[in-house]
Amino acid sequence: MTASASPESAKPERRAMRPLTRVVAAVATVALVGVAVVDVMSSAEAGSGPRDRLNITVPAAPGGGWDSVGREIQSVVDSNGYVNTTEVLNVPGAGGAIGLARVVNQSGRGDTLMMTGTVMMGSIAATGTPHDLTDVTPIARLANDYGVVVVPANSPIKDLDDLLQRWRDDPRSVAVGGGSVGGTDHLLAGMLMDEAGADPGGLNYIPYAGGGEAVAGLLNGSLDVGVSGYDEFAAQIESGEVRALGLSAAEPVDGIDIPTFRQQNVDVELANWRGVVAPPGLSDGQRRELETLLEQVHGTEQWQDTLDTQEWQDTFLTGEPFERFVERETARITEISKELGLA
Repeated sequence: MTASASPESAKPERRAMRPLTRVVAAVATVALVGVAVVDVMSSAEAGSGPRDRLNITVPAAPGGGWDSVGREIQSVVDSNGYVNTTEVLNVPGAGGAIGLARVVNQSGRGDTLMMTGTVMMGSIAATGTPHDLTDVTPIARLANDYGVVVVPANSPIKDLDDLLQRWRDDPRSVAVGGGSVGGTDHLLAGMLMDEAGADPGGLNYIPYAGGGEAVAGLLNGSLDVGVSGYDEFAAQIESGEVRALGLSAAEPVDGIDIPTFRQQNVDVELANWRGVVAPPGLSDGQRRELETLLEQVHGTEQWQDTLDTQEWQDTFLTGEPFERFVERETARITEISKELGLA
Protein backbone atom coordinates (compact mmCIF):
# COMPACT_ATOMS: atom_id res chain seq x y z
CA MET A 1 0.00 0.00 0.00
CA THR A 2 1.15 3.55 -0.73
CA ALA A 3 -0.36 6.90 0.01
CA SER A 4 -1.39 7.22 -3.60
CA ALA A 5 -3.43 4.02 -3.58
CA SER A 6 -6.72 4.42 -5.41
CA PRO A 7 -9.94 4.20 -3.33
CA GLU A 8 -11.31 1.90 -6.00
CA SER A 9 -8.50 -0.64 -5.54
CA ALA A 10 -9.27 -4.05 -4.11
CA LYS A 11 -10.04 -3.84 -0.42
CA PRO A 12 -8.44 -6.21 2.07
CA GLU A 13 -10.59 -8.16 4.47
CA ARG A 14 -11.71 -5.85 7.23
CA ARG A 15 -10.00 -6.46 10.53
CA ALA A 16 -11.96 -6.75 13.74
CA MET A 17 -12.21 -3.44 15.58
CA ARG A 18 -9.61 -3.26 18.34
CA PRO A 19 -10.74 -2.56 21.95
CA LEU A 20 -9.51 1.06 21.96
CA THR A 21 -11.37 1.81 18.74
CA ARG A 22 -14.55 0.23 20.15
CA VAL A 23 -14.33 2.47 23.22
CA VAL A 24 -13.82 5.61 21.13
CA ALA A 25 -16.73 4.66 18.89
CA ALA A 26 -19.02 4.06 21.86
CA VAL A 27 -18.17 7.40 23.46
CA ALA A 28 -18.65 9.20 20.15
CA THR A 29 -22.05 7.58 19.58
CA VAL A 30 -23.36 8.59 23.00
CA ALA A 31 -22.10 12.15 22.57
CA LEU A 32 -23.54 12.45 19.07
CA VAL A 33 -27.00 11.53 20.33
CA GLY A 34 -26.74 14.35 22.87
CA VAL A 35 -25.64 16.82 20.22
CA ALA A 36 -28.54 15.90 17.97
CA VAL A 37 -31.03 16.56 20.80
CA VAL A 38 -29.42 19.87 21.79
CA ASP A 39 -29.25 21.19 18.23
CA VAL A 40 -32.63 20.09 16.94
CA MET A 41 -34.11 23.52 17.68
CA SER A 42 -31.11 25.55 16.52
CA SER A 43 -31.26 23.86 13.13
CA ALA A 44 -34.46 25.72 12.42
CA GLU A 45 -32.87 29.08 13.23
CA ALA A 46 -31.34 29.80 9.84
CA GLY A 47 -28.87 32.67 10.06
CA SER A 48 -29.32 35.54 7.63
CA GLY A 49 -25.64 35.54 6.63
CA PRO A 50 -22.10 35.89 7.91
CA ARG A 51 -21.67 39.68 7.58
CA ASP A 52 -23.72 40.53 10.67
CA ARG A 53 -22.51 37.70 12.90
CA LEU A 54 -20.04 34.94 11.99
CA ASN A 55 -19.97 31.80 14.13
CA ILE A 56 -16.76 29.75 13.85
CA THR A 57 -17.01 26.23 15.26
CA VAL A 58 -13.71 24.68 16.31
CA PRO A 59 -14.33 20.93 16.83
CA ALA A 60 -11.49 20.63 19.34
CA ALA A 61 -10.27 22.04 22.63
CA PRO A 62 -8.60 25.47 22.76
CA GLY A 63 -4.91 25.61 21.93
CA GLY A 64 -4.65 23.06 19.12
CA GLY A 65 -4.18 23.39 15.38
CA TRP A 66 -7.84 23.88 14.45
CA ASP A 67 -8.24 26.40 17.25
CA SER A 68 -5.28 28.46 16.08
CA VAL A 69 -6.59 28.52 12.50
CA GLY A 70 -10.11 29.43 13.60
CA ARG A 71 -8.91 32.26 15.82
CA GLU A 72 -6.59 33.56 13.11
CA ILE A 73 -9.58 33.73 10.74
CA GLN A 74 -11.46 35.60 13.47
CA SER A 75 -8.53 38.00 13.90
CA VAL A 76 -8.30 38.75 10.17
CA VAL A 77 -12.07 39.23 9.87
CA ASP A 78 -12.21 41.54 12.89
CA SER A 79 -9.12 43.53 11.90
CA ASN A 80 -10.54 44.27 8.46
CA GLY A 81 -14.14 44.82 9.52
CA TYR A 82 -15.48 42.12 7.21
CA VAL A 83 -18.13 41.13 9.79
CA ASN A 84 -19.88 43.03 12.56
CA THR A 85 -19.40 40.33 15.21
CA THR A 86 -17.48 37.04 15.32
CA GLU A 87 -17.55 34.22 17.84
CA VAL A 88 -15.39 31.11 18.14
CA LEU A 89 -17.05 28.13 19.80
CA ASN A 90 -14.94 25.12 20.85
CA VAL A 91 -16.80 21.80 20.62
CA PRO A 92 -14.20 19.09 21.40
CA GLY A 93 -14.67 15.35 21.27
CA ALA A 94 -14.14 12.22 19.17
CA GLY A 95 -11.53 13.76 16.89
CA GLY A 96 -13.94 16.44 15.69
CA ALA A 97 -16.99 14.22 15.19
CA ILE A 98 -18.97 15.95 17.97
CA GLY A 99 -18.51 19.35 16.35
CA LEU A 100 -19.36 17.88 12.97
CA ALA A 101 -22.65 16.49 14.29
CA ARG A 102 -23.53 19.89 15.71
CA VAL A 103 -22.96 21.62 12.38
CA VAL A 104 -24.87 18.94 10.45
CA ASN A 105 -27.85 19.71 12.71
CA GLN A 106 -27.67 23.43 11.90
CA SER A 107 -28.99 22.98 8.36
CA GLY A 108 -29.55 26.21 6.46
CA ARG A 109 -27.46 28.45 8.71
CA GLY A 110 -25.42 30.69 6.43
CA ASP A 111 -23.61 32.39 9.33
CA THR A 112 -21.61 29.37 10.50
CA LEU A 113 -18.25 27.88 9.58
CA MET A 114 -16.44 24.87 11.01
CA MET A 115 -12.74 24.06 10.92
CA THR A 116 -11.89 20.66 9.46
CA GLY A 117 -9.22 18.68 7.66
CA THR A 118 -7.42 15.37 7.37
CA VAL A 119 -7.54 14.71 11.12
CA MET A 120 -11.32 14.72 11.12
CA MET A 121 -11.48 12.37 8.12
CA GLY A 122 -9.28 9.84 9.91
CA SER A 123 -11.27 10.10 13.13
CA ILE A 124 -14.56 9.63 11.28
CA ALA A 125 -13.23 6.41 9.74
CA ALA A 126 -11.83 5.17 13.06
CA THR A 127 -14.90 5.84 15.21
CA GLY A 128 -17.60 4.88 12.72
CA THR A 129 -19.60 8.04 13.42
CA PRO A 130 -22.77 8.51 11.34
CA HIS A 131 -21.65 11.69 9.55
CA ASP A 132 -18.76 12.61 7.27
CA LEU A 133 -17.72 15.68 5.31
CA THR A 134 -20.08 14.84 2.47
CA ASP A 135 -22.92 15.77 4.89
CA VAL A 136 -21.87 19.43 5.12
CA THR A 137 -21.20 22.24 2.64
CA PRO A 138 -17.55 22.56 1.55
CA ILE A 139 -16.41 26.20 1.58
CA ALA A 140 -12.62 26.42 1.29
CA ARG A 141 -9.37 24.56 1.67
CA LEU A 142 -6.93 26.96 3.31
CA ALA A 143 -3.50 25.35 3.60
CA ASN A 144 -1.51 22.17 3.97
CA ASP A 145 1.05 21.28 6.54
CA TYR A 146 3.05 18.09 6.71
CA GLY A 147 3.94 15.48 9.27
CA VAL A 148 7.45 14.81 10.46
CA VAL A 149 8.82 11.69 12.16
CA VAL A 150 11.42 12.37 14.85
CA VAL A 151 13.50 10.47 17.40
CA PRO A 152 15.45 11.69 20.47
CA ALA A 153 18.90 13.03 19.65
CA ASN A 154 20.57 10.05 21.36
CA SER A 155 18.31 7.41 19.78
CA PRO A 156 19.92 4.29 18.33
CA ILE A 157 17.54 4.80 15.40
CA LYS A 158 19.81 6.86 13.17
CA ASP A 159 17.72 7.20 10.03
CA LEU A 160 14.50 6.14 8.33
CA ASP A 161 15.96 2.80 7.22
CA ASP A 162 16.80 1.98 10.84
CA LEU A 163 13.20 2.65 11.89
CA LEU A 164 11.76 0.50 9.12
CA GLN A 165 14.11 -2.32 10.06
CA ARG A 166 13.13 -2.10 13.73
CA TRP A 167 9.51 -2.51 12.68
CA ARG A 168 10.37 -5.54 10.58
CA ASP A 169 12.31 -7.16 13.42
CA ASP A 170 9.99 -6.43 16.35
CA PRO A 171 7.03 -4.10 15.67
CA ARG A 172 5.86 -3.84 19.27
CA SER A 173 9.31 -2.78 20.50
CA VAL A 174 8.93 0.69 18.95
CA ALA A 175 6.74 3.04 21.01
CA VAL A 176 5.33 5.70 18.67
CA GLY A 177 3.59 8.81 20.01
CA GLY A 178 1.35 11.20 18.12
CA GLY A 179 -2.10 12.77 17.99
CA SER A 180 -5.55 11.23 18.25
CA VAL A 181 -6.43 7.69 17.19
CA GLY A 182 -7.16 7.70 13.46
CA GLY A 183 -5.63 11.15 12.96
CA THR A 184 -2.91 12.09 10.51
CA ASP A 185 -0.07 11.13 12.88
CA HIS A 186 -1.56 7.67 13.40
CA LEU A 187 -2.23 7.22 9.69
CA LEU A 188 1.28 8.32 8.76
CA ALA A 189 2.96 5.95 11.21
CA GLY A 190 0.83 3.05 9.96
CA MET A 191 1.54 3.87 6.31
CA LEU A 192 5.29 3.88 6.97
CA MET A 193 5.04 0.63 8.87
CA ASP A 194 3.14 -0.91 5.97
CA GLU A 195 5.88 0.25 3.58
CA ALA A 196 8.40 -1.47 5.86
CA GLY A 197 6.61 -4.75 5.16
CA ALA A 198 5.38 -5.08 8.74
CA ASP A 199 1.74 -5.51 9.78
CA PRO A 200 0.38 -2.04 10.70
CA GLY A 201 -2.02 -3.79 13.05
CA GLY A 202 0.97 -4.36 15.34
CA LEU A 203 1.80 -0.66 15.61
CA ASN A 204 2.54 0.32 19.22
CA TYR A 205 0.85 3.70 19.02
CA ILE A 206 0.30 6.01 22.01
CA PRO A 207 -2.11 8.93 21.35
CA TYR A 208 -1.44 12.30 22.97
CA ALA A 209 -3.53 15.46 23.21
CA GLY A 210 -0.90 17.52 21.40
CA GLY A 211 2.62 17.73 20.07
CA GLY A 212 3.91 19.20 23.32
CA GLU A 213 3.06 16.03 25.21
CA ALA A 214 4.71 13.91 22.54
CA VAL A 215 7.88 16.01 22.85
CA ALA A 216 7.88 15.39 26.61
CA GLY A 217 7.50 11.65 25.98
CA LEU A 218 10.46 11.67 23.62
CA LEU A 219 12.67 13.58 26.03
CA ASN A 220 11.79 11.51 29.11
CA GLY A 221 12.37 8.22 27.31
CA SER A 222 8.80 6.90 27.26
CA LEU A 223 8.64 7.19 23.45
CA ASP A 224 11.02 5.92 20.80
CA VAL A 225 9.46 7.86 17.93
CA GLY A 226 7.29 10.97 17.66
CA VAL A 227 4.95 11.91 14.80
CA SER A 228 3.33 15.33 14.48
CA GLY A 229 3.07 18.39 12.28
CA TYR A 230 6.41 20.02 11.50
CA ASP A 231 5.54 23.16 13.48
CA GLU A 232 5.02 21.08 16.64
CA PHE A 233 8.61 19.78 16.56
CA ALA A 234 10.38 22.67 14.80
CA ALA A 235 11.91 24.19 17.94
CA GLN A 236 13.23 20.85 19.20
CA ILE A 237 14.62 19.96 15.76
CA GLU A 238 16.41 23.31 15.60
CA SER A 239 17.80 22.96 19.13
CA GLY A 240 19.05 19.44 18.43
CA GLU A 241 16.92 17.76 21.09
CA VAL A 242 15.32 15.54 18.46
CA ARG A 243 16.35 14.37 14.99
CA ALA A 244 13.99 14.36 12.02
CA LEU A 245 13.84 11.17 9.93
CA GLY A 246 11.54 12.39 7.19
CA LEU A 247 8.75 14.70 6.03
CA SER A 248 5.38 13.57 4.65
CA ALA A 249 5.22 16.06 1.75
CA ALA A 250 5.11 14.79 -1.82
CA GLU A 251 7.97 17.14 -2.76
CA PRO A 252 10.64 19.09 -0.83
CA VAL A 253 9.25 22.13 0.98
CA ASP A 254 11.05 25.47 0.89
CA GLY A 255 12.24 26.45 4.35
CA ILE A 256 12.10 22.91 5.77
CA ASP A 257 15.46 21.18 5.54
CA ILE A 258 14.17 17.63 6.01
CA PRO A 259 14.12 15.03 3.22
CA THR A 260 10.73 13.69 2.24
CA PHE A 261 10.01 9.99 2.56
CA ARG A 262 9.86 9.73 -1.21
CA GLN A 263 13.34 11.23 -1.48
CA GLN A 264 14.42 8.27 0.67
CA ASN A 265 12.70 5.77 -1.66
CA VAL A 266 9.75 5.22 0.66
CA ASP A 267 6.52 5.83 -1.27
CA VAL A 268 4.51 7.60 1.43
CA GLU A 269 3.05 11.10 1.39
CA LEU A 270 0.23 12.58 3.45
CA ALA A 271 -0.84 16.22 3.66
CA ASN A 272 -2.59 17.53 6.74
CA TRP A 273 -4.94 19.90 4.95
CA ARG A 274 -6.90 22.50 6.87
CA GLY A 275 -10.14 23.99 5.66
CA VAL A 276 -13.62 25.19 6.50
CA VAL A 277 -17.10 23.82 5.85
CA ALA A 278 -20.59 25.09 6.60
CA PRO A 279 -23.89 23.46 7.55
CA PRO A 280 -25.87 21.58 4.89
CA GLY A 281 -28.89 23.02 3.14
CA LEU A 282 -27.39 26.38 2.15
CA SER A 283 -28.65 28.31 -0.86
CA ASP A 284 -26.23 29.13 -3.66
CA GLY A 285 -26.17 32.71 -2.41
CA GLN A 286 -25.32 31.73 1.16
CA ARG A 287 -22.54 29.45 0.02
CA ARG A 288 -21.08 32.06 -2.29
CA GLU A 289 -21.13 34.70 0.45
CA LEU A 290 -19.10 32.44 2.74
CA GLU A 291 -16.67 31.63 -0.08
CA THR A 292 -16.25 35.35 -0.79
CA LEU A 293 -15.52 36.00 2.89
CA LEU A 294 -12.78 33.35 2.91
CA GLU A 295 -11.37 34.74 -0.35
CA GLN A 296 -11.09 38.11 1.38
CA VAL A 297 -9.32 36.52 4.35
CA HIS A 298 -6.93 34.67 2.05
CA GLY A 299 -6.04 37.86 0.22
CA THR A 300 -4.90 39.79 3.29
CA GLU A 301 -1.27 40.39 4.20
CA GLN A 302 -2.05 39.19 7.74
CA TRP A 303 -3.15 35.77 6.49
CA GLN A 304 -0.18 35.45 4.15
CA ASP A 305 2.13 36.32 7.06
CA THR A 306 0.48 33.57 9.10
CA LEU A 307 1.16 31.04 6.34
CA ASP A 308 4.82 32.07 6.32
CA THR A 309 5.16 32.04 10.12
CA GLN A 310 3.51 28.62 10.50
CA GLU A 311 5.29 27.29 7.38
CA TRP A 312 1.94 26.14 5.99
CA GLN A 313 1.68 25.65 2.24
CA ASP A 314 -0.90 27.87 0.55
CA THR A 315 -3.35 25.48 -1.14
CA PHE A 316 -6.43 27.72 -1.20
CA LEU A 317 -9.36 26.19 -3.08
CA THR A 318 -13.10 26.89 -3.22
CA GLY A 319 -16.20 25.93 -5.19
CA GLU A 320 -16.68 22.71 -7.10
CA PRO A 321 -12.93 21.88 -7.21
CA PHE A 322 -12.85 21.87 -3.39
CA GLU A 323 -16.04 19.80 -3.25
CA ARG A 324 -14.48 17.19 -5.57
CA PHE A 325 -11.30 17.24 -3.44
CA VAL A 326 -13.32 16.50 -0.28
CA GLU A 327 -15.07 13.57 -1.97
CA ARG A 328 -11.80 12.07 -3.24
CA GLU A 329 -9.94 12.59 0.03
CA THR A 330 -12.81 11.13 2.07
CA ALA A 331 -12.65 7.96 -0.02
CA ARG A 332 -8.85 7.80 0.14
CA ILE A 333 -8.52 8.29 3.92
CA THR A 334 -11.34 5.81 4.57
CA GLU A 335 -9.56 3.21 2.45
CA ILE A 336 -6.22 3.83 4.16
CA SER A 337 -7.91 3.54 7.57
CA LYS A 338 -9.41 0.19 6.58
CA GLU A 339 -6.07 -1.11 5.37
CA LEU A 340 -4.51 -0.12 8.68
CA GLY A 341 -7.26 -1.81 10.67
CA LEU A 342 -8.64 1.45 12.04
CA ALA A 343 -12.05 1.29 10.36
